[in-house]
Parts: sequence; C-alpha cells; structure tokens
Amino acid sequence: MPDATLPPPDACPQCGTELAAYLLSCPGCGALVHAEELKRLAAAAARAAQPADALAAWRRAHALLPPGSRQRALVEEKIGTLTRLAENGPTPAPAPADPHAPKSLWGRIAGSLGVVGVLLLKFKFALLFILTKAKLLLLGLTKMSTLLSMFVSFGFYWSLWGWQFAAGFVLSIYIHEMGHIAMLRRLGIPCTAPMFIPGFGALIRLRANLPTAREEALVGLAGPMWGLGAAVAAFALFRTLHAPLFGVIDPRMFGAIAHIGAVINLFNLTPVWQLDGAHAFRALTRTQRWIVVATLLAAWLLTGVGMLVIVGLVAVYRAFEKDAAPEANHRALGEFIFLVITLSLLASIHVPVGSGF
Repeated sequence: MPDATLPPPDACPQCGTELAAYLLSCPGCGALVHAEELKRLAAAAARAAQPADALAAWRRAHALLPPGSRQRALVEEKIGTLTRLAENGPTPAPAPADPHAPKSLWGRIAGSLGVVGVLLLKFKFALLFILTKAKLLLLGLTKMSTLLSMFVSFGFYWSLWGWQFAAGFVLSIYIHEMGHIAMLRRLGIPCTAPMFIPGFGALIRLRANLPTAREEALVGLAGPMWGLGAAVAAFALFRTLHAPLFGVIDPRMFGAIAHIGAVINLFNLTPVWQLDGAHAFRALTRTQRWIVVATLLAAWLLTGVGMLVIVGLVAVYRAFEKDAAPEANHRALGEFIFLVITLSLLASIHVPVGSGF
C-alpha cells in the first residue's frame, strides 16, 4: 500500500490548474488531487477480511482528504465504526438513554467496577493469551535493530545484576512494548519495531497519529496489560519452582522479575509526558480521574508500594487540569483500576537480586 504522503501530480487532471506539492484539492475546480489513489484505497478497504486491514486503508485515505471536506467526515465515521469493531467486535446498539435517569457518581463507579470484574475473570487466561500471541512476540525479533539494541541493553543490565536477571528484565520490557504494537496493529496504525535504550527502557515510533483520545488510551494501556501478563508469568514460576530451572536459573530470579516488572509498569501509569498513564488520562473525565486517585490511595494504604505515591501525586495534579474528556470511558477507567490493583500487589513482593543471578 503506498505511503499516505503520496505527492500530488503537477497539474489537476480535471482542469489543468498547476498544483502545489501540499494541496489535497484543486484550487480551480475543487477536484480531489488524489482521486485515483482514494478509489484504490476504498476498494482495498472493501476487500479487507479483517477490521485492522480496512482501518489501515481508511487511515491512509483520511490523510489524502482535505480537512473539513464531506469525504473526510465520511471516512472518519468509517474509522470510528471499524475501531469499535477492532476493539470489542460487533456489539448491539445501546438502548436509548432515559433523559430523566439520575447519573449518580456511584452509578458511574459501579459501571467501571463492572468492567474491572470482567477483566478479572478474563485475566486467568493471561498465560494462554501470551502463548497465543507467540507469533506476534517473535515478529519483533526478526528486526535487526530490535535484536541489536536488545543485546546492548542485555549487556548493560548484566553488568549491574547478572545475566539471569538481565535476560528476564529485557524480555519483560520487550513484552510490554509488543503490547502497544499488538493494539496498534488491531487499530490499523503503522509503527516501528521496538528500539531498546540501555537504562531507559524501549520505545516504538508511530507512522501515523492517533486520531482520538479513546484510541490513545487503548494503545497506552495495552503495554502495561501485556507487561502485567509477563510479571504474572514470572511470579507463577517463582511460586511453583522449588529447584533451579534447567539446573541453572535460580527460582528467586523470577520473583525479582515479577517485582521489578510490576514497579516499572506502575511507573508507566504515571499520567505525565509520554508515559502510558498520560495517554490513558486523556480519555478520562474529571470524575474518572478522581476515581483513579482514590484507587491509588487505597492501593498505597494496602500495599505500601512507594511508586504509588509518585503516580498518585501526578494523578492529583492532572485531576485538577481542564483537559479532561467530556464523555466517560469506562473501559479505560476499568483497565486503569485493574492495573493499579494487580500491579500494586505484585510490586509488594520483595525478592533480593543477588550476584548469583
């Protein structure tokens, strides 16, 4: 599929008016400059077997349409519909809301906690989920830039904590980043493979903008969700192994990986800068932000994890800001609460990282 920044022809095919490189419509007759490419993209979207493939085509078409045009608005509607399909699958239309029904705070909290309950029921399949995504996890390892940067980071952490902990730590970061990539692929948004930076973590670069706060939250929280899955897997090995794995790997290493993985993913929930929590907070209303603050306080009182203080203080500041979303996003709030609770419990497990690792 050609790049969305496809250069326009030198002249309008309809009226012959000379065209500047940045134009998307002819200033003379108003014809769409990329009409033929738009037809091809629309046909590709119609033939797509998966919502993600159709989304990718429509997003490219969106970039070739003039802002404010009727065609661009129609494409935005298609993208919105396909995004919901990619997110949850087809769902029945909601019943008309009763305008006289009270919209109490407790009602909104109950709705969000219902989402958390569903997530808790599903989370027992976390390990199975990771196994079924093995193909995607291996995909990133086919990129030379990812492999080389992983080895550099592995050597850096090995010098600090030993090779066993370093290997598990780098793998945890990799799984976190692949969570972002998995959601981006579902939404039809192109991106690069992970690039590791020793002492910093890893990053991916998007090749298209995230158009809505809802999509931004989906992508932002997908990383910690996959990171939580990696931490749970490590904790399961820590609790079930009673002797060195393969006669070499100390079982305590998995407990240490679960702990540090939980702490790092909690840190990523801090709603500041380009951290995952900042992307999620943009989709939350002011009330939902205060619910997150209350959850962070409760988790800190329960577990005493110090990272929660940092996340909580920033969350309080963001709760006062005026950039809150106008409409509630129960999925984003439910995932945020779920992550705070489960990651806090895992982070409260302290396993010393010895030189034997």
